Amino acid sequence: MKNLQHKLVKYKKGERGQAIIIIVFSIVLLLGFTSLAIDGGNALIDRRKTETAASAASLAGAIARIKGEDWRAAALAAAKLNGYDNNGTTNTVELNTPPLSGPNIGNSEYIEVIVTSHLQTYFGNVIGIPQITSVSNVVSRTKPSQLGQMFDGYALVSLAPHSDCDRKTSFLIHGEATLSITGGGIFVNSDNPTCAFWEYGSGSIRFEDTSPITVVGGAKIQKPKLISPAVVQTGAVPISYPPAFQAPKVGCGAKMASVDLITGSMKPGIWDEEGDFPPQGIHELKGGVYCIGGGSLVVTGTLTGNGVTLIIEGGGVKISNDAEVSLSAGADELLIYMPYGNRNEVNINGSLHSSFRGTILAPSARIRLNGPNSRYGLHSQIIGYNIVVDGQSIIVIKYNDDENYDAYNMPEVILSQ
Repeated sequence: MKNLQHKLVKYKKGERGQAIIIIVFSIVLLLGFTSLAIDGGNALIDRRKTETAASAASLAGAIARIKGEDWRAAALAAAKLNGYDNNGTTNTVELNTPPLSGPNIGNSEYIEVIVTSHLQTYFGNVIGIPQITSVSNVVSRTKPSQLGQMFDGYALVSLAPHSDCDRKTSFLIHGEATLSITGGGIFVNSDNPTCAFWEYGSGSIRFEDTSPITVVGGAKIQKPKLISPAVVQTGAVPISYPPAFQAPKVGCGAKMASVDLITGSMKPGIWDEEGDFPPQGIHELKGGVYCIGGGSLVVTGTLTGNGVTLIIEGGGVKISNDAEVSLSAGADELLIYMPYGNRNEVNINGSLHSSFRGTILAPSARIRLNGPNSRYGLHSQIIGYNIVVDGQSIIVIKYNDDENYDAYNMPEVILSQ
């Protein structure tokens, strides 16, 4: 009996020893789970904070550099505002241009911001992790303003971001009209999924090269064989409206236009007389800039002008089918300009001997092309809010960047990584 009691006592003492070991391991395991829950959660939050700080610093630096300011100071200030003061102990903020890693190594248009955070753990020491380090790397691009051709050299550009299939079409060709295009394609910015680009009737487009037709929305084509050889490419990336380029800075100052009825000519300047432009009896425009106030450019007879720019501030353009027009732009290659907000229609026609050279820019207006039915045609980039092509003419458009206006694209800041 005594031996049995002795054995039971020994067994219970051994049990107590095992229980202590199990309890110790349980506490360590519990601390491990606690560390994972608390310190892991803090690490995740800190990671997100470093990403936010790096993005803010990269964008702030890029914007400051575009403005010609101290971009490094701006980037560090943005990082500090988001909780990372570059103290060298708990965090560092590294700024590089060009980037030291990634696909943009060596390209000084890019700014790299690396935010490193050292976060002390609460329970991680128990399992040998006293500190957690988070690193976020963000790259932004500062694209400076550049002088160049507008809209990637498309010959015809419809800027309307939205349109319908009734009276507010974006790009429409119909009737018996034929577009014969060389040197540039067609870009349609409308997101209408059905008829952003619309061809019906016997309206046709013939390209003399491989220029594309690029459409943001959808295309409605009644007779595909009348569009040759291009294939209409839908689903393009839209551009903002107003588009990101610097509007032309042309004007007449205080100079007034003058009329010589003996020679039937005009000299450039401001024309704010009542009625349409040019006044009756004028068939020649001397070289220079004409600022036309409230009236429209209306041509029914003969009009010539070499080295001219026509700024139409309040009216529209109406060139009739029997008009004989020969107009070429000045040194900046801007022929007709209707500023933003002028929504009057631009109606381009002309006789067999008509010719136009230089950009026609009317970003808020509908442009209607009925002609001219001439071999020379329009050596122009034609940019409007909407474009309608109709009539019975073969409309020749030959785009050459050297004969057209170059604009400054607005500087851009792009978060690229």
